[in-house]
Amino acid sequence: MAIVSIDAKMKQEFGQPVPDFSLPLLNSNDNRRLGDYIAAKKGAVIVFWSSVCTHCLRYDSYFNSFTQSHPQLGFVAIASRVGETSEQIRGSVRQRRLQFPILVDQGAYVARQWHSQQTPRCYLINTDRQLLYRGAVDNFRLPTEREYVAYLEPAIKSFVAGEPISKAEAASFGCAIESVYYELPKHLGFRKP
Repeated sequence: MAIVSIDAKMKQEFGQPVPDFSLPLLNSNDNRRLGDYIAAKKGAVIVFWSSVCTHCLRYDSYFNSFTQSHPQLGFVAIASRVGETSEQIRGSVRQRRLQFPILVDQGAYVARQWHSQQTPRCYLINTDRQLLYRGAVDNFRLPTEREYVAYLEPAIKSFVAGEPISKAEAASFGCAIESVYYELPKHLGFRKP
């Protein structure tokens, strides 16, 4: 169970600390806090993620190699999609050979607190938990395409170099963390006049 206090009036502002959390690690009974991923690091990337999101699937290799590419940063995925079970996630981890840490946000409490509505959505923070970047990894083009634009990597590069991040936010796209379906209270049949 997540330890969070949800305040709908709270805004998420750049340069301000993001909320802490305590969530269960997918393949363990142990909970992890945000501080576990920034300890002895320069900062961290947190990505709201789903094992059934086809947009997340595209980044498997990138997320698997993230800590090798960026040893100065922590990395964790938070599975927050409402209705997605730990068994589904474990099945995807085995099938896709995922190696990055995954926390389970049953009920999407942390996702709501972090104002995340779709997967994948990335957050770059420093050791003081200050928000530096949020949004998409890239413009969902292949790196070999002329139209390809990376968003997260330039933000990381600037942060690590101690330079200002020129694009601190990029629109996210992907699968909804919580889909809304309406159930009508009764059948809407048509009557003959």
